[in-house]
Amino acid sequence: MRAIVTVIGKDQVGIIASVCALLAEHNVNVLDISQTILQDYFTMIMLVDAAHTDLPFAELVTALESAGRERDLVIHAQREDIFNAMHRI
Repeated sequence: MRAIVTVIGKDQVGIIASVCALLAEHNVNVLDISQTILQDYFTMIMLVDAAHTDLPFAELVTALESAGRERDLVIHAQREDIFNAMHRI
């Protein structure tokens, strides 16, 4: 199952590393990644493969959100099919 992970917050050292480390810890593979800095704000969107994660997807979402709060970031994860359905015109 593929998912979209978004990360937004004040730029700081180690954001990409910490998010990728958490994903790797739970056997989630990063398929594509795009990130940029908008003024002082870091923004990132990732396409990931969560087919082999060791957690139910809802628990992975919770772990990402919790990790984000610890670093003053907003992290969301959503199944790719739901993301696509929500953004279809």
